[in-house]
Amino acid sequence: MNFTNSIEAGKRARNVIPGGVNSPVRAFKGVGGDPVFFAKGQGSRLTDIDGNSYIDYVGAWGPLILGHAFPLVVEAVQKTVTDGTAFGAPTERESELAEIICSMVPSIGMIRLVNSGTEATMSAARLARGFTGREFIVKFEGCYHGHGDSFLIAAGSGALTFGIPDSAGVTSAAAGTTLVAQYNDSESVKRIFHEYGDRIAAVIVEPVAGNMGVILPEMTFLPYLREITKKYGALLIFDEVMTGFRLSAGGAQELFGITPDITTLGKIIGGGLPIAAYGGSKEIMSYVAPCGPVYQAGTLSGNPIAVAAGIAMLKALKSDLSIYKKLEKTTSHLAASLEKECRSAGILCVCNHIGSMMTLFFNRNKSVMSYNDAIGSDKELFGRYFHAMLESGIYLPPSQFESWFISSAHSHDDIESTLAKSKDVLRKIGGAR
Repeated sequence: MNFTNSIEAGKRARNVIPGGVNSPVRAFKGVGGDPVFFAKGQGSRLTDIDGNSYIDYVGAWGPLILGHAFPLVVEAVQKTVTDGTAFGAPTERESELAEIICSMVPSIGMIRLVNSGTEATMSAARLARGFTGREFIVKFEGCYHGHGDSFLIAAGSGALTFGIPDSAGVTSAAAGTTLVAQYNDSESVKRIFHEYGDRIAAVIVEPVAGNMGVILPEMTFLPYLREITKKYGALLIFDEVMTGFRLSAGGAQELFGITPDITTLGKIIGGGLPIAAYGGSKEIMSYVAPCGPVYQAGTLSGNPIAVAAGIAMLKALKSDLSIYKKLEKTTSHLAASLEKECRSAGILCVCNHIGSMMTLFFNRNKSVMSYNDAIGSDKELFGRYFHAMLESGIYLPPSQFESWFISSAHSHDDIESTLAKSKDVLRKIGGAR
C-alpha cells in the first residue's frame, strides 16, 4: 500500500500538535511507524487519505457498535444541527436520553450527562467522596479511567501500597489518596480494606478490563468487590465507559448480575459523538449540584447534537436486542479461529474475548488474567503482525494492550477475509522468527 499522503500529513501535524496526534495511542508508538490519517468511514470499513481501504476493528475505540455512519445516527445529527449546535440551557432531548439510559441500566435511577469518559470518572470519584465523607479511592493496576490526576497512578512496590504518579504533572497529593490493587486478586483488595477500610470512599473498576487488553473478571472477583464495599460502607463504581451497551443492553453489570452504586458511561451513548455520563441511585445522585454539595458543571454537557446521536443509537439497540447474541457469535468465531491459526504457525497466543470485544495476546501463558500476565506479551511480534495486517487492508488497534471492537456492520465476508489474511501473515511472521 502507498502511505505517502499519511506520512506527509503526519509531518504537518507534528509541527502544531504534540506528536502529531490528539490522543497518544494514535501515534503508533506501540507498534512503530507512522500513523494512518483517515478520510471516511462507512459500515465496517475505513478509507485513508491515500485511498486505501481497510476492514476496521477499532471502531473509534468502541462507540460504533452498529458501524461507521450508521444511517439513523447520521439522520439524527443532520436534523438536529439545523436547529442549533449548542444552547448552554436545558433541552427535552437530554431528558429523553436520560430516560432511555435509566430504563436500560439496572443500577441507574438518575444520571448526569458530561462530555467525556474522563469527566465522568472524575465526577464519579468526587461524588463518592462527597457522599461518604471519605478520601481514598481504590483502583486496579492496568485499568484505565481517563486522564484525571487520581487515576494516572501506578502501583508502588508492595502489595499494599499508596499509588505513585504515572505521569509528570500528577502531584504526590493526588497519588496519596489513590490505593492500587491487582485486578482479579481479591486478596490484594482485602489487605487494602483491612488497613484503610473506614477511610475508603469507593472502589472503581472496569468490570471487564479493556485498557490492558481485554481481561475478563474471574468468577468470584466482582461479587467480592460488591461484598467488601458493602461491608465497609464504601461505594462500588463500575467504569462502563467501554462495556456499557456493548456487552449487553444493560452493560457488564447486567451480564454479571452485579449492581454497582455508581456507573460511568460513554462511547456508545454518543453514537460516535463526544458525550458521557455518570449515574446511580436517586439518593446518591441527589448529592450532585444544584441538589447537593458535590459540584460539577459543563457548558457543553448535554450537547443537543451528541444527545440526538445517542438517542438514535440506543433506540436502535433497544429495538433489536438479538444483536448482542449475533455479535458474540461473530467475535467467538473470530477469536477461536485466530488462536487456531497462531498454533498452526507455531506462535503462542491467548485470545481473550467477551461479547463484541477481544484481544489477541502474543503471550506464552495459558491465560491472561491480570496486568502482570498482559505485560508479558510479545510487543515486538504484535508490531510486526499489526503492520503486516495493515498492509493487507486490516486496521487493528495500534497497541498490544487494547481491545478490538466488532460491529454489526462486519459481514461474514469481512470476518473470513480477515482470517484468510491473518493466516498468511501469521505464517510469515512465525517462520521469520
